[in-house]
Amino acid sequence: MTKIIFMGTPDFSVPILKELHKVYGVDLVISQPARPVGRKKVMTDPPVAAAAKLLGIELYQPETMTSEEALERVSDLNPDLIVTAAFGQLLPESILNIPVNGAINVHASLLPKHRGGAPIHRAVINGDSKTGVTIMYMAKKLDAGDIISSESINITDSDNTGSLFDKLSRVGASLLMETLPDVLTGKNPRTPQNDKEATFSPNISKSDEVITFNKGAKDVFNHIRGLAPWPVGHTILDGKRLKIYSAELTEINTDAAPGTITGQSDNGFFVAAKDKLVNITEVQLAGKKKNNALDFINNNSALIGRKLGESE
Repeated sequence: MTKIIFMGTPDFSVPILKELHKVYGVDLVISQPARPVGRKKVMTDPPVAAAAKLLGIELYQPETMTSEEALERVSDLNPDLIVTAAFGQLLPESILNIPVNGAINVHASLLPKHRGGAPIHRAVINGDSKTGVTIMYMAKKLDAGDIISSESINITDSDNTGSLFDKLSRVGASLLMETLPDVLTGKNPRTPQNDKEATFSPNISKSDEVITFNKGAKDVFNHIRGLAPWPVGHTILDGKRLKIYSAELTEINTDAAPGTITGQSDNGFFVAAKDKLVNITEVQLAGKKKNNALDFINNNSALIGRKLGESE
């Protein structure tokens, strides 16, 4: 019987775990430890750990996979295969070398493009027209292993990072099921990546979360939806953080200074970018509840003509 270890952490990984367990059975789930969440700092398991408990799968939550304990835990199980999906830690070669069928990763991009921890966010922010899922062998170098299979999907203007997470999670689960039979029999292809074509997508930083308007409207729009619904981009209004959850493109040209609130729209308010107006549709001012932008501007009409800040 095939012994499988699954490693993952966020919501993206949960459908992949469930499908893998349903079809093949998972012997051990390794996920990140519980962390304090929210204002009350309640210790909360990551989604994959919570899912493993519901599924009744043995769970291990180490701080690091480089410890002797972690190596012993994997070695003792002697797995035939390790499957990872957005686990969040690099695995040492000592662990990668244990399973006879190797260690494979379900990565949410079309490698070698968007290696790194935030491939979905960066694909939207960059304005990519396509993304996808790549299943590859894990290697010591980040996301650089041989490609086994891949599948692409289009990114539409109605997508944001949240919708793409959902779509790519389903694609990843399906592609993994198509790919595993050949992996387990050693009949799968292995295509080395071209490192010269590699791009990198590091995790979103605090500075990445600042929305600036001194660029084209399409770039502003992509930035806003690339951070939605998490971690959510923001600008500054009267010294307070104004989160921007959603926006729409317009074809309205403008010569107003970038960041200027130029007026009310049918469902929000217009802000000038470098070339056109962006229609802001959902916001949250620090200390207030999330609000549709039309109500916000109706209650704050004096803001029309004001300029949103571009940094803290």
